Amino acid sequence: MQRRIVLVNPPYERIAPGYEFVRHVTNRSPSLGLLHLAAVAREHAWTPTIVESDAQQLDEAAVVEHVAALAPDVVGITLFTVGVWASVGIARGLKQRLPGVKIVVGGPHVSSMGRETMERFGDFDYAIVGEGEWALVELLDALEHGGDLAAIAGLMWRGAAGLQVNAAQPYRKELDELPMPAWDLLPDFPRAYPPAIFDFPRGPVATIAASRGCPFHCRFCDTSTFGARVRAYSPKAVVGMIEHLHQRWGVRHIMFVDDLFLASRVRVSEFCERLLATGLEITWTCTARVDTVKPEVLALMRKAGCWEISFGLETGSNELLVQMDKDARVEESEQAVRWTHAAGIRTKGLFMLGYPGETRETIRATKDFVRRIPLSIMNLTKFTPYPGSPIYIDLYGTKIRADHWQKMNGMNFVWAPEGLSIQELDREYQELLLAFYRRPAVGWHYLKMALAHPAHLARLARFGAGAAAAKTRSLFGGRKGLLVGPAENLG
Repeated sequence: MQRRIVLVNPPYERIAPGYEFVRHVTNRSPSLGLLHLAAVAREHAWTPTIVESDAQQLDEAAVVEHVAALAPDVVGITLFTVGVWASVGIARGLKQRLPGVKIVVGGPHVSSMGRETMERFGDFDYAIVGEGEWALVELLDALEHGGDLAAIAGLMWRGAAGLQVNAAQPYRKELDELPMPAWDLLPDFPRAYPPAIFDFPRGPVATIAASRGCPFHCRFCDTSTFGARVRAYSPKAVVGMIEHLHQRWGVRHIMFVDDLFLASRVRVSEFCERLLATGLEITWTCTARVDTVKPEVLALMRKAGCWEISFGLETGSNELLVQMDKDARVEESEQAVRWTHAAGIRTKGLFMLGYPGETRETIRATKDFVRRIPLSIMNLTKFTPYPGSPIYIDLYGTKIRADHWQKMNGMNFVWAPEGLSIQELDREYQELLLAFYRRPAVGWHYLKMALAHPAHLARLARFGAGAAAAKTRSLFGGRKGLLVGPAENLG
């Protein structure tokens, strides 16, 4: 065995033909999970390669060609629900090209629906449920030396008696024991991996998960991968990652992708003090619940470079918040946003439209809420019952809705509450976004940001030029300005 493993982040974007210019403004952040897996594989004498399909502009067929040329012994694929079918296509193509290759899958979809996925798709040889680093190392060792697969906690595998499901693996507390993510394995890092336009002040940008797990139990959320207990890197280790990224690649902005970065104000305060002591001019963004922020910690975070905090506000209706099992209420949310704004930190509101119980009245309440709070940016998703979440079980029971998996990206309505059609939800979705982004204060914010950070303006210009070119081609091609043809538009 040559000890080569390729780790694949499959293609998720479903950009219709004619709309390729959208790539200039969308998110290109790499899979942090694969960076951790590559690091532990390398530490155990394997040669890892990372394939970021969307960032490298590779479709399923191109991924198969690229990976097959490397002739790996093992291929690992991270599965999000929306990317399952693409992953199946990649696995099948690789099996045809490399009959002896072993396909391992992991990620959120596997942690929530591993048995169903493995039973449905025989193209996957192994699945790792939960955190992947420790189980992957044990699996690689077993594959090389003929070890006991049944002894690997968190592993699903195919034996003589069919699909075997091992005992769950415990959550490891000491994250500092993990090697630093293998950013050096990313092709053209960090230039090729910018987040979405206007989501950061200046680049280059890198992502870090300073903690894992979330102690709260919102009904729309799946916590099966990292669990309900927060486990964190030490502030010293997090600052060490930032120094490494800045010194080696010139990174100037960090996006913390923790489920709940501000789970501990004590830990965050120590992190801020340590970061300030380095003297680095670094900006950063993070997530918080509205009941975890206080003016004094916000002031320290701002001093240490915090540029933006994302809050899961969800809705302007207390009734819906109760149904979601959110502890906070609209009044607390408004206070937290105002505190954050007063501290000089940009506020991002994460909202959801179409949750069970949504009505025209709750939509109006959300519109009113958005109008009166000082948000800088709004992220509105279309309610998606993700596998593994309590609300998915409420709506579908244990039935697999694989017909919906390709649409489960928060950008499609796959379900509508009683009294509202999907078409009506789509109209309300557009109206809510337009109402927010037409506010003069919001427009002024983006204008100032574009002037202060011209890189965003350049991306926006490429987007505009691409849109204009696509429109021109459509007009001269007899499509009357439509960017997709009738057949293409069906998908």
